[in-house]
Amino acid sequence: MSATPTSPPPTPSKPREIFIQGITSQGRTFRPSDWAERLAGAMSSFRPGGAAMGKLAHIGYSPYCVPTSMGNVKCVVVNEALRDIEPMAWDFVMNFARDNDLQVVEACLLPDAPR
Repeated sequence: MSATPTSPPPTPSKPREIFIQGITSQGRTFRPSDWAERLAGAMSSFRPGGAAMGKLAHIGYSPYCVPTSMGNVKCVVVNEALRDIEPMAWDFVMNFARDNDLQVVEACLLPDAPR
């Protein structure tokens, strides 16, 4: 019995993160100033295990759609895993960016450095 070499199984790639920046393609700051928190709030129910109810319900953002700032620019970090979990939610945030002429870049959100 001869062994045939097999290739290793493909490693799953980490879902990408898309940054929707609060800057239009013309370089203008997007308004209102709390747009990132509003957009992420609208996506808050899309989380692992679904939306919590009753005593476990609390206000918080989904790990798939998080508001943040880069310097003085408001952003929303959208994890590509949202596309598989709820394609309509993914389309909503991507269409929001397109309809409002916001800059969208692919990047990776790094954790804050320990203090």
